[in-house]
Amino acid sequence: MVTINRTMKMKHKIALVREPGGSFSQCITSHPLKHTINVVNVKKQHLVYCNTLEELGLEVIYLPIDDTHPDSCFVEDNAIIHNKKALITRMGIETRRGEEVAVEKALNDFLITKKTLAPGTIEGGDVIHLPDRLICGVTQRTNNDGVNQMNKWLDISVETWIDPNIVHLKSHVTYIGKDTAIATKAYANNPLLNGMNILVVQDNESYAANTLAINDSVLMPKGFPNSQTMVMEAGFEVISLEMNEFQKCEGALTCLSLIF
Repeated sequence: MVTINRTMKMKHKIALVREPGGSFSQCITSHPLKHTINVVNVKKQHLVYCNTLEELGLEVIYLPIDDTHPDSCFVEDNAIIHNKKALITRMGIETRRGEEVAVEKALNDFLITKKTLAPGTIEGGDVIHLPDRLICGVTQRTNNDGVNQMNKWLDISVETWIDPNIVHLKSHVTYIGKDTAIATKAYANNPLLNGMNILVVQDNESYAANTLAINDSVLMPKGFPNSQTMVMEAGFEVISLEMNEFQKCEGALTCLSLIF
């Protein structure tokens, strides 16, 4: 872990977050350690995460806890933001629908919003934001209709990465800036990434492929030293956070905030 550089010029200003509720252990997951989820530790890890965003200079806005939706702390899935617009998503799993209500209400204070309409489904965890385009996974949670609605509303080039066997694309690939992405081996050679420097994580560190880049800092989960060293050697400042409780719910660093 390195010291946060507080003198950096901010490009992002606001992070929208929501504290995990008491029902978090009922989250949608196939992780073998789901039964070991400790909600107290979940809340502690989330607090450290939010404090880190504040230390990086972001204004953190906290949504009310939503105990009726166990996965509601994963706010990234609720909206896709680009150029002062937000597409409010329609979740791929029906039991998660309703999480987006509070997110839309908060974003209306800052952005022009539009709702995804049925039969479209799309979730923010499938959308990789690049400087000149978006890459969107067509997965278990996002369909082509949802991608088309996003393309029309956000008015930016969108390329699709089709893999119906995965939950979210950003569990396998994330963009960290400076024409650099980090990816698992199975996803590193896709033509959509041509022209970028691809940092490939080892098979036993695949969880480290989900990172959160904030300006020149890259937040990474603890416990994956080879991946962290690789990112630092590529010229990035790495901030290491404990994420093991969220991993049990198949959530990660990008999932826990909407940054704009």
